[in-house]
Amino acid sequence: MFSLVFPGQGSQTIGMGKDFFKKYELVKNLFKLADDSLEINLSKIILEGPKEKLDLTTNTQPAIFLISYSIFQVMKKEFDISVDQAKYFAGHSLGEYSALSAANYLGFSETIKLLKIRGDAMQNAVPDGEGGMLAVLGSTVEIIEEILNENKKNFLADIANDNSEGQIVLSGKNDALEKLVQVLKLKNIKCIKLPVSAPFHCKLMNQATEIMKKEIQKLDFQESKIKLISNVTAKEITNKDELKILLIDQIENRVRWRESVISMIKNGVSHFIEVGPGKVLSGLIKRTNKDVKINTINDESDIRDLKL
Repeated sequence: MFSLVFPGQGSQTIGMGKDFFKKYELVKNLFKLADDSLEINLSKIILEGPKEKLDLTTNTQPAIFLISYSIFQVMKKEFDISVDQAKYFAGHSLGEYSALSAANYLGFSETIKLLKIRGDAMQNAVPDGEGGMLAVLGSTVEIIEEILNENKKNFLADIANDNSEGQIVLSGKNDALEKLVQVLKLKNIKCIKLPVSAPFHCKLMNQATEIMKKEIQKLDFQESKIKLISNVTAKEITNKDELKILLIDQIENRVRWRESVISMIKNGVSHFIEVGPGKVLSGLIKRTNKDVKINTINDESDIRDLKL
């Protein structure tokens, strides 16, 4: 059994999806629909840059979704690959939106508009330069939770991403993260400050939660037979109403990616197909379980080489 997985922020590069855009009319149409829906020239930002503009969260989120969704549609419609036979669709943070749209819970245009709003809301939830994120390498969730608990009177930080065995990302205000770095150094735990401008997936995102709650509740999600795995629970989402609640909760809660991968494997998945730019999720999955089969779909040759 296989699962389709869709990448999140950090996978973007200038020119991603260019070969698909040049060759397939359906991709050109999706790029145009994206530009029209957002009333910005997202196509130009993706294909030509500048990188600084693509890296703005408000552009990054819809851009990665556009590429992931385009590749998915090429696999399905141009290569007749039975992608809908996947045991699960799952995505990392914004990738969860790629997953739910590919699975027909929400239309393309509604999803890309929602991601533009999400990007804006998350970027502006905390004053610029006030919050950040820290990657912790070679430790465990249990050890990090214990450290955060022991030091909660000195500083506050949250686990934002439980990505894989040995890779955890923390979010918080910059002064709290500086104190945390010192504590980790004393315990010989390696950490790296990430080049992001906001502390995603933590309690500091509460303003973004309120915005997304209003926006998500406005939308008419559809039922689908395709099963999604939630970032918040690492479990199957059973219906569209639960999906709405979990998408709202996702803004401030930990992305349980490692647990999601383990859950899918326990439920019979032995093959993961990463659909979208980059190979980030493939690396995380491999670190969590070395025995599963993994394909990354970045270009046409990747699709041709795919065997289900």
